[in-house]
Amino acid sequence: MPFITASKAGPLNWLEGFALTTILQGFPIFAAASLMVKLLGDYRGGSHILTIAMASVFYSIFVVSAGAAFPRVNSGYEAQFFDANLSLSEKIARWRAKPATSLQLMASVLLLSLLAAIAG
Repeated sequence: MPFITASKAGPLNWLEGFALTTILQGFPIFAAASLMVKLLGDYRGGSHILTIAMASVFYSIFVVSAGAAFPRVNSGYEAQFFDANLSLSEKIARWRAKPATSLQLMASVLLLSLLAAIAG
């Protein structure tokens, strides 16, 4: 049964797209990098959680601004994350259906699993 969905307000839709970019794309990259640094024995730094969160947010700011300014460049920008006509679950489902996303998710899981096995 098809449903008619109303468009979301601009700021809410932008926040949703930004959060999806941060959580689904930025966080795995910087979590893996932080775990690698920890495995190398560098404990001088501050909170790894704060570093991961800030790096993920800055990554998202860069990707969203670069993707909007240069739509033909493959910068990691996902236009469907900012489609006001899609619900949150539809945005994630469409992102997951792309072949490149499956490869990205598989690589992240394998890398994090490998790093966790080495750390443990």
